[in-house]
Amino acid sequence: MNQSKLPGVITAGVIAAALLIGVAKSKGWRASDVSLGSLAASLKPREKAPEDAIYAMLDAARLADPQAYLDCYTDQMKDQLAETLKESGTANFADYLKTSNASVQGVALSPPQTVTAGLAKVRVEYVYRDRNEVQFVYLSRSSSGWKISRVDGAERIKTLVPFGTAVTD
Repeated sequence: MNQSKLPGVITAGVIAAALLIGVAKSKGWRASDVSLGSLAASLKPREKAPEDAIYAMLDAARLADPQAYLDCYTDQMKDQLAETLKESGTANFADYLKTSNASVQGVALSPPQTVTAGLAKVRVEYVYRDRNEVQFVYLSRSSSGWKISRVDGAERIKTLVPFGTAVTD
């Protein structure tokens, strides 16, 4: 490194360190919170939760990606969807995913309930402009993570104030 640039590099490093310390303190971090164990734990990928499979399915539907959509399912459900994909064709199935997801304004997931070891149940509420629908999704844990194994029929629930209603005094 050029001797004339060394003071500037050191100054920039000190300023960056001071900013980092200031941000850390504003977030409530303390020096005692930092250890090799906590650093290693923060770098370790977290175990996937059942909700991750549902969000992946919703993302695949929104993106109209049939293969990614199928990858979110397992067992008989995956077989049925694969058969539908085969019969309708990739383009038609992608269009179906896109149109069925277009009217969804939002989604709310309840925390998963353990049904048995390796089986979870999640209440999913779909928010549409004119209604809300609730559906229970059952997920099985496999070696590749959580997958949707069964979906109950959707039940329409009454909403007091429809989505998008103007708020007035």
